[in-house]
Amino acid sequence: MARLLIDGDDLVVRLSWRERFRARRREVRLPDAVIKDAWIEPDWWRALRGVPERGLRRPARPLGEWRHPRGRDFVALRSGYPSVLVDLWPVPSTAPLSRVAVSVPPEEAGELLGTLRRRRVPERPAPATGLT
Repeated sequence: MARLLIDGDDLVVRLSWRERFRARRREVRLPDAVIKDAWIEPDWWRALRGVPERGLRRPARPLGEWRHPRGRDFVALRSGYPSVLVDLWPVPSTAPLSRVAVSVPPEEAGELLGTLRRRRVPERPAPATGLT
């Protein structure tokens, strides 16, 4: 099962070895500055937007990237578990991703959500170029 971890100033989605193979990714690493909002969704299927682009396409176990009109989402979901959804600001470091959705055990969901909400950036980060 995928895990959401806080590593220094980064939020890391760590995948099991099977999930790494199926998603064709080792991990997803997001700096705190790109976290726009985070919340818990009790129904895993409500976290899905768009159509699968690459990764695993099994019923009740979506894994990988999903494409939709606003960008791409990375999902690692399982039925029967709540999902932590993290919306991201559109910045160059996470350009293709607009949301990360990961199923976590219920006992970890509340604590993780509190940590993410304390660390999120409430307003859009300033552009790096300094242009107005």
